[in-house]
Amino acid sequence: MTQPEKEELGNNIPKVYDPQSFEKKWYEFWEKNKFFHAEVDKSKKPYSMVIPPPNVTGQLHMGHALDNTLQDILIRYHRMQGYNTVWIPGCDHAGIATQAKVEGKLREEGTNRYELGREKFLERVWDWKEKFGSRIMFQLRSLGSSLDWDRERFTMDEGCSRAVREVFVSLYEKGLIYQGTRITNWCPSCNTAISDIEVEHETEQGHLWHLRYEVEGEPGKYVEIATTRPETMFGDTGVAVHPDDERYKDLVGKTLILPVVGRRIPLFADEYVDKEFGTGAVKVTPAHDPNDFEMGQRHHLEEIKVIGNTGKMLEGAGKYAGMDRYECRKALVKELEETGVLVSVEDHEHSVGHCSRCHSTIEPLVSKQWFVKMESLAKPAIEAVKDGRIQFVPERFTKTYINWLENIRDWCISRQLWWGHRIPAWYCDDCGETSVSRTDLTECPHCGSRHIHQDEDVLDTWFSSGLWPFETFGWPDKTPELEQFYPTATLVTGYDIIFFWVARMVMMGLEFGKDIPFHHVFIHGLVRDSQGRKMSKSLGNGIDPVEVVEKYGADTLRFMLITGNTPGNDMRFYWERVESARNFANKIWNASRYMLMNLEGFDKDFKPEESDFTLADKWILSRYAKTAEGVTKSLDNFELGEAGRMIYEFIWNEFCDWYIELTKARLYDKENERAKNTALYVLSYVLEHTLRLLHPFMPFLTEEIWQKVPHDGQWKSIMIADWPTADASLRDDAAEAQMTAIMETIKTVRNLRAEVGAAPGHKSEVMLHFTESSLRPVFAENEGYLKALAAAEPVTLLADDAEKPENAMAGVVGGVEIYLPLKGLIDVEKETSRLQKELDKLEKEIKRLSGKLSNEGFLKKAPEAVVAKEREKLAGYEEKKQAVEGRIQDLAKL
Repeated sequence: MTQPEKEELGNNIPKVYDPQSFEKKWYEFWEKNKFFHAEVDKSKKPYSMVIPPPNVTGQLHMGHALDNTLQDILIRYHRMQGYNTVWIPGCDHAGIATQAKVEGKLREEGTNRYELGREKFLERVWDWKEKFGSRIMFQLRSLGSSLDWDRERFTMDEGCSRAVREVFVSLYEKGLIYQGTRITNWCPSCNTAISDIEVEHETEQGHLWHLRYEVEGEPGKYVEIATTRPETMFGDTGVAVHPDDERYKDLVGKTLILPVVGRRIPLFADEYVDKEFGTGAVKVTPAHDPNDFEMGQRHHLEEIKVIGNTGKMLEGAGKYAGMDRYECRKALVKELEETGVLVSVEDHEHSVGHCSRCHSTIEPLVSKQWFVKMESLAKPAIEAVKDGRIQFVPERFTKTYINWLENIRDWCISRQLWWGHRIPAWYCDDCGETSVSRTDLTECPHCGSRHIHQDEDVLDTWFSSGLWPFETFGWPDKTPELEQFYPTATLVTGYDIIFFWVARMVMMGLEFGKDIPFHHVFIHGLVRDSQGRKMSKSLGNGIDPVEVVEKYGADTLRFMLITGNTPGNDMRFYWERVESARNFANKIWNASRYMLMNLEGFDKDFKPEESDFTLADKWILSRYAKTAEGVTKSLDNFELGEAGRMIYEFIWNEFCDWYIELTKARLYDKENERAKNTALYVLSYVLEHTLRLLHPFMPFLTEEIWQKVPHDGQWKSIMIADWPTADASLRDDAAEAQMTAIMETIKTVRNLRAEVGAAPGHKSEVMLHFTESSLRPVFAENEGYLKALAAAEPVTLLADDAEKPENAMAGVVGGVEIYLPLKGLIDVEKETSRLQKELDKLEKEIKRLSGKLSNEGFLKKAPEAVVAKEREKLAGYEEKKQAVEGRIQDLAKL
């Protein structure tokens, strides 16, 4: 055997927690032993997930780190529970975004894709994909993601490409995919159509230009219209008013003369027009506005395209042809003003669409594109969520999903790009027919001509990624994996792609996978910087997860991301929280080292009897059982942050700060071997089981320690060990209540000692009076805990009718009154001297303030608020003086 557990490392671990010394080692061990991989096993219940495939545009950011940590926790948890688990890795080709990155690189080199040609350009994009795809996989491994690397996929690999073509052709054959001339959102920079959900709308300050259009044959008579985009007037083919607008009743049906151009255009009535906006008359430009397009269809208006794909004016703009659209606007407005067409200009706030990729202003353009009819696909996707087959976590995102699907429009799926799945449609140059095929065509199926060419466009990225949950398991083939692992169990993703991706997967899954694609959609928020800003390159606040891993370890980053995180909500990244998570890892490391140092000579087969267990043993075993129950319940409810918090509280506060301290007396007692072995048994039992609870959150640290801790030899790794169940026999509410009373008493004694500055090594008498008589025997049997952890010596249990001690500090916890006699607690002479010095200072301040407040000049000149403040100070000093004098008198009695 060459695996790490064979190495002769002794029973202990190094003094210093150094994640770099073992994280890579364990990941290689897991991967080499195929612990991430699972074959189809019908005897086990399946639990499968597909990674939201990261775009090969660049490397992973902190949001990806959160997303994959959440997924890894779920997959490791279910793997340990014995499920037939699989988590599919992969990347998305991200058509428009990746092409934009490569084109940017070409611009830096002084060339472009057209100079390279399609074939050479695609070679450059594949090189980019290999570079950043490899980087992404390295980052995922660095995070500890237990992905089934044997099943890695890419949205443009051979299998996925076959699935995409099958879906396209099937939808086409069903009449759900069609080609049409419609208004689309056009990005002049990316030079492609984009879908509605790829447009980001922002409110901008603009203008409303009022123009007058002359009524034909009636010199001096005009209709005033208002527009936010005067440069589109070259494409006007009508003016519309509302049918009920009395101002225009006599003008409907007449002809207007388009200024500058001189074209005759009709004035017509349409209910779409808002009578209250502007002048109530609107110019209609069917080729450059979606609403105008609809009106144009209803009234049979001509569509005249006057702005081109790159944002420059076309021939229809006359002398302005070739100008940028905004340059044209400036020059045109000047001409309109000079010719008397411009009536007025007013400030106007309106919503402007921008490309979500490059942020250029979108131009609505008429173009011929491929569309998917969405209504019949959306209805089953809505029902799947309404009837509970798919559940959103948190549930509030259900409304977001349903609202969008209920108002869905046909989906423009063609993109004027070179990188992506090319549309499987061929056009015949001879007969003009369009043919869609599952295989590449070399001749026209209609006329037999070999003069055919394939559509130049590619499919929207979301078309192919919508098939991800079932194409990754081999669809359209009926594979064993598809039968076992589809539908998947859980999809983990951000709320920002519910429209883009989640809804499309549900529609495609129901249509082609013949079932829902997943049972749960676990939504998380964004990771923002410490100021609440979105992390981005432009702000320079992005953080590479590997940077954190290399400095603090993957476990630290993972635990920081998971704790304090609630489903669906954004979180902020603070380096202080990273430090805190690292301190937690250190705490576990040191606690484990303490236990391992004492294991020498421990009989691993030793089994204590019930009578061997101390109150502390029963307490920690009960607290562990309840923690295991709570963690399991929280994980089942997708409350991963709460599960992490429970483990943290148990390990740090109960196991480390209390139980370990309570075992020291027994571990150092060479005379009582059985007591020592019992303590070691409980220590190792609780630590080993808690490491398993913690493993999904901090996989590397837990593996490193677990390999040294006594455990069941049937498991080669903690990641394939059984998930620890909550053993009901360990629950002991009485022991918990009793131990809590003792711990609260110890804390109170510590606080009282701290108040008087008692030296840590100085023992002090502690007297206890019980208002709850059942606690007396508990404290009588366990007074050693107070001696060990509260420096209490002696511990006196007062009779029920005993007088309360005088000259003693006092405190109360549930059922116990605690007294610390001052005599012997402090050095009377030293404390009296200190108090006398404090009294002298107070008397000096009182004298100064009394003099000030008896000064008539001060009282007359000083503001009333200042005088009141000085009087308040004096009263405070006099109150303190009285308390110090009382303390000195009490000390004199000792």
